[in-house]
Amino acid sequence: MSTTHTAIPVSPRIGRFSYAIRNIVVEAHRVEAAGMHVRYLNIGDPIQFGFQTPLHLIEAVEKALRDGHNGYGPSAGIQSAREAVAAEDTGKGWPISPDRVYITAGTSEGIELALTALLDEHGEVLVPMPTYPLYTAVIAKIGAHARYYRTDPDRQWVPDLDHLATLVTPQTKAIVIIDPNNPTGATYPTPVRKALLEFADRHGLVILADEVYADLGYDEAVPPIGSFDHDAPVISFSSLSKAYLAPGWRTGWLSIGRSPRLDDVATAIRKLADGRLCSTVPMQYAVTAALKGDKSHQVTFRAALKERATITGERLRAMPGVSCMTPRAGFYAMPRVALPPGKTDEDYVLGLLRATGVLCVYGSGFGLPATDGYLRIVFLASPSDLDEIYGLMARFTADFLS
Repeated sequence: MSTTHTAIPVSPRIGRFSYAIRNIVVEAHRVEAAGMHVRYLNIGDPIQFGFQTPLHLIEAVEKALRDGHNGYGPSAGIQSAREAVAAEDTGKGWPISPDRVYITAGTSEGIELALTALLDEHGEVLVPMPTYPLYTAVIAKIGAHARYYRTDPDRQWVPDLDHLATLVTPQTKAIVIIDPNNPTGATYPTPVRKALLEFADRHGLVILADEVYADLGYDEAVPPIGSFDHDAPVISFSSLSKAYLAPGWRTGWLSIGRSPRLDDVATAIRKLADGRLCSTVPMQYAVTAALKGDKSHQVTFRAALKERATITGERLRAMPGVSCMTPRAGFYAMPRVALPPGKTDEDYVLGLLRATGVLCVYGSGFGLPATDGYLRIVFLASPSDLDEIYGLMARFTADFLS
């Protein structure tokens, strides 16, 4: 029997890996254990707030299960799903062939496959600030480096192109563009999107286009950034999770633009996909049902989100010391609290949780300075619940700032 009691060491990379959206739940569980009701506004899961997965998607998965599609599938995804994604992209003005589509275990796996294919330990990626923290977590895990480019809250959170130009080095391989944006709820004007394409082309960068919320623009769908330049080196990510209300199925895809500059990247992604065998097969049969079937649920969902976004923007701006842009897509808002000297965004978020049970995520979890006072709110709760939540938040904020 072993008598050694020394702890087994872990990789130093783990110290660089952080995912605040989930990490903060540990404190929420402590608050719940003490008897307080916690309102979880940290994760964008529509199902947890009463929205329902469309029935025809469920029926497609049920049929796949009953028809025996329960073994391994092709590593790149079943052909019908790849064809459906290619047709969807092409129909939105970005010509894609099915052999450039890979079905993944949610958008998260697609992001990891692309970053792993592109980067070595010296590689750099330009990521927006604030960012979706999965990008920086994966970049850290593979030993590469994230370089933050500013987005401007005073101009509806659009990227600061002048700042971008100062960040490129010979090691820069890609730029992440999240549009519609998580965590801010922003969408980028067409001239800005075209400028980002031109910037990437000038510096020889791959565009990693996170377009998960493209169908959730309140007034109109947001077109793929690749639709403005069919030959740009764009890799786009999307999934069934948000616009199709099936986050737990972990079914997404990445589409690789037709540019020959991406041929080697496509081969590398295929090699990595082979190594993990395949994504969950029965759920892939819902991709065709989602993209080629009835999408009327999105009309209702977008209307519900727009109502909640309006309430959120108005109620937050009514709080002394709080500013916030009304979101234009998705279901996130990023207000700013004018923190007292010496306080951080985490002080505010943890204080709010412990005093009221309202759980948000501090802005520094998305790459922003902790002293700037930003936080992300998921506003999927019903209008009546949001009214109560923002009442609690207003009273706490008045006390915190006093």
